[in-house]
Amino acid sequence: MVPMAPSEDKQQCNGKPVPDAATEAEATTRTATAPATQGPTPMPAARAATPAVATATSTTAANPAAPPAPNPAPARRTPMDYIFGKVIGEGSFSTVYVAKDIHTHKQYAIKVCEKKHIIREKKTEHMKREKEALNILSNAGVPFFVKLYCTFQDTDRLYFVLSYAKFGELLPYINRVGSFDLACTRFYAGEILVALEHLKRLKIIHRDLKPENVLLDENMHILIADFGSAKLNYNVNTARTTTRTSVNREDQDSGSERARRNSFVGTAQYVSPELLTDKTATHSSDLWALGCIIYQMIAGLPPFRSRSEYIIFQKILKLEYEFPQGFCSSARDLVEKLLVIESTKRLGATDSNNYTSVRSHPFFDGVDFDNLHLATPPPIYPYLPGVSEEEDLRSNYKVPDSLEPGLNDKQLTRLLGLELQPSKPLRKKSSILDISKEEMEARLAKQQESMWNQFVEGHLILKEGLVDKRKGLFAKRRMLLLTTGPHLYYVDPVNMVLKGEIPWSSQLRVEPKSFKIFFVHTPNRTYYLEDPQGYALEWCKVIEEVRVNTYNNLPT
Repeated sequence: MVPMAPSEDKQQCNGKPVPDAATEAEATTRTATAPATQGPTPMPAARAATPAVATATSTTAANPAAPPAPNPAPARRTPMDYIFGKVIGEGSFSTVYVAKDIHTHKQYAIKVCEKKHIIREKKTEHMKREKEALNILSNAGVPFFVKLYCTFQDTDRLYFVLSYAKFGELLPYINRVGSFDLACTRFYAGEILVALEHLKRLKIIHRDLKPENVLLDENMHILIADFGSAKLNYNVNTARTTTRTSVNREDQDSGSERARRNSFVGTAQYVSPELLTDKTATHSSDLWALGCIIYQMIAGLPPFRSRSEYIIFQKILKLEYEFPQGFCSSARDLVEKLLVIESTKRLGATDSNNYTSVRSHPFFDGVDFDNLHLATPPPIYPYLPGVSEEEDLRSNYKVPDSLEPGLNDKQLTRLLGLELQPSKPLRKKSSILDISKEEMEARLAKQQESMWNQFVEGHLILKEGLVDKRKGLFAKRRMLLLTTGPHLYYVDPVNMVLKGEIPWSSQLRVEPKSFKIFFVHTPNRTYYLEDPQGYALEWCKVIEEVRVNTYNNLPT
């Protein structure tokens, strides 16, 4: 491993210079674990601290005329300087913890890397690249990136003290609400674009840009992370590809083409074509990833999808994807200009400084790019984009907030904006769960004849019906089964396969949006369901009745 330049040998930790440890572990690791036979280059060794303070002090005491001693070197950081909390991330050779500095009480994310696992996983170059990239970005002081505050080590581990992204990854927010509205998509795509401009000026190519690596800070602004696959000191005039693919393929550390093929880790949906065909990786590779992320924020799923990585790669190389009905026309035009096979022909690829051609695209009309880091991010609420004649549907629901108490006819019609009309009661019984033991046994016996009985684990089906389960702009027909327990199962009616279950809790809430469409809010996700027969209100009433009956409480 190439030693760091002296200027990089110290980091700032809470405003105090702390000697760096990330490049010092090699000799320690070599001594402890390196085999006698030739193998991967271990991490660099820890250099013993020079007792400069004690020497200087004693010299001054012996010779009063001597010049004053330099200020004492700050103490090295150790794990004892932090209170480690919950685990917020895990990898094959590292674990990330929330930690609090015992001196300043500030929160950080500390990435703890096992030295022996670094060698076993052949991640020496990965660690070096990540540290160098974070050093460059931290020293540049640019927004929208995780900051490296300091590093230190002990016998077995390396520690990276990083910015704490309080609200985690961007991906769970997309999954939770199904898709972003255009305001959210425009804002977060704009922040990612500005971040890519900073990377371009600093000669860094990320090469693994995806929603999992876009984190959110305490103000819901982005922090891009994970630079282990980054390409540094990129020069457009002399660039040569050094890896067959990106996205965590550590080709430099593997010894054969077979190892390269088998070392792929993580998602493949955002890899640009040139990283699959031994061509040069450029800043335009990150623009391709931006196009994939914009598509996913609007549609709810990435453009290139399959259960097989090989098929995903083939779709990427053939540019085989499609836009679902209802996809915003200006966003579609932008995505089509970013997802171009030839990297030099992508929008922004030939821009000299900022990505001015991308900034000026109609999709970004009204965006003040230079002040995005100071702007208030738009709220991320449940949102169902309109398709065909349907209009967009939004919800102000926010866990653990709830709807107004009760879900009677008056409230339902208020939510739908309709006038209250007299209607016949849906059921004569006081509760759908008001079932005697004899009736329960009789109904369960009768239920044995139902084709859906095999999916409900012996529970009584209270209501069933075909619904379209929406995720962003995509929909799949499902048989929805409400049962005692309670449970909400959904089944693929064509292949007769149980696809999943909506998790119940006291915080589950239903929200009707029209006669056909209703939302089911859970703490971690909102489910968008459409009853083609127009029985959304009936579903809402029954689900709410079961919830209240089960948890013996009303919404608060």
